[in-house]
Amino acid sequence: METVLEMNGISKVYPNGVYANKDVDFSVRKGEIHALVGENGAGKSTLMKILFGLEQADTGNIKLNGEIVDITKPGDAIDLGIGMVHQHFMLVDSLTVAENTALGTEITKGLFIDKETINKKVKEISDLYNFALNPNDLVGDLSVGSKQRVEILKTLYRSAKVIILDEPTAVLTPQETKELFERLLTLKEEGHTIIFISHKLDEIKQITDRVTILRRGEMICTVNTKDVTEREISNLMIGDEVDLLSKKSDPNPKDTILDLAGVSYTLPDGYKALNDIYLKVRSGEIVGLAGIEGNGQKELIDIITGFLPYEGSAKFMGEPIIKDEIAELRSRGLCYIPSDRMTKGAILSMSIEENLIANRVRGNVLHSNLPFILSKEKIAKYADESIENFDIRTDSRTTPMSMLSGGNMQKVVVAREFSDLSHMVVADQPTRGIDVVAADSIHRMLVKKREEGAGVLLVSADLEELITVSDSIVVIYSGEIVAYLPKAEEVTQMQLGDYMLGANRMDANTIRRNLYGKTE
Repeated sequence: METVLEMNGISKVYPNGVYANKDVDFSVRKGEIHALVGENGAGKSTLMKILFGLEQADTGNIKLNGEIVDITKPGDAIDLGIGMVHQHFMLVDSLTVAENTALGTEITKGLFIDKETINKKVKEISDLYNFALNPNDLVGDLSVGSKQRVEILKTLYRSAKVIILDEPTAVLTPQETKELFERLLTLKEEGHTIIFISHKLDEIKQITDRVTILRRGEMICTVNTKDVTEREISNLMIGDEVDLLSKKSDPNPKDTILDLAGVSYTLPDGYKALNDIYLKVRSGEIVGLAGIEGNGQKELIDIITGFLPYEGSAKFMGEPIIKDEIAELRSRGLCYIPSDRMTKGAILSMSIEENLIANRVRGNVLHSNLPFILSKEKIAKYADESIENFDIRTDSRTTPMSMLSGGNMQKVVVAREFSDLSHMVVADQPTRGIDVVAADSIHRMLVKKREEGAGVLLVSADLEELITVSDSIVVIYSGEIVAYLPKAEEVTQMQLGDYMLGANRMDANTIRRNLYGKTE
């Protein structure tokens, strides 16, 4: 197969002197699905941002079909036939499929947008690749899998021949992932080239032709996917033998920490986001919460963590959860790892050190001998210990959070939340977008918290993570608990997928009766 894209000698150095990419050579062939893997901070995102014009390389060049090209902005990449589907969708829910697809490149007839021609072109592309999208449907009404098809459709509408997919299955069910892979194979057969960024090594083995591995900004190797095992890929990523969590001790649940009974929440527009939720989390157990994004998980977590009002009964440590009394919940031992580390989990303009102590300034642990005065020495010692204990990759505790990779940002958030004695940890998508080694580290920390007697509520779109780490699993669909599965290790991903899609559900009374063996 002919080489369609080359990135030669690419280097990118950030102002703090850290190399994001160092003399990287990367090439892809026409009509292949090519995986790009590495630990967080390995340089994958930076390399793809350079290819798509979001960042500029300090050295090196890019060749497309043998010709050196100049890509200084995303518009240049799009004009050259390079498209990118970001991990977090770039869609406007209030617009239709066709309007989102053509946004910024609208076809006009005189002074007006030619909606008829746009709709026809969108439908032709959708039909050609069996995307099953109606140009007139509102994007806000679509499933997560359909929204992703809209994102890929956007790149095809702009005539992309090289498509970058960043963590494309992060929020998909197994059924939706299967459908996506079928469409990617169709694109491959049509001569498109797919660059597939993922931390799910089983999917890489399933769908890709070759794998390029980056480690700490440098290119380690490119290999045929069929010639390497998942473990060999992991070892190449970190440069050492990987020993991932495969078995944990049996749970030893005791007292109820979190107790929800008949909890409901209605949105301002009248839609019932949560309906009659019953849920318990006890000390010494990990309860997994599965569900497709948008089925009520966000509202449920916001109620538990004190951000939303609610109907019904919600108790933490035997006391009612009251909206806006977040500091009081924390003082009672509630730790929260939010799904969006960029907005809720961290303050990007502040340093690692400042983020690490954000939940400790009220106590006396970091104070000097003078009242209300923090000790610089104690803060520095605490930050350095946290950086070492949680393997946060940085050259200084004073490094701004904005300079860290996603995985290292997440480690800072986890280190901060695990710093105090906790009765319960709410972990919302704690490993989304981070590499297998960093994810495994967080898995082990959650299990350790459980073994220390804390209760853990693990919310995740990664079904393998839920099955591996959880002791039991509940499934939420359309704002209701539709399944309670007491032994997570006996559950299959396809079973979870059926419940998550609404194709199967348990009787509500049966769920309540079986939840820990009785109805209280």
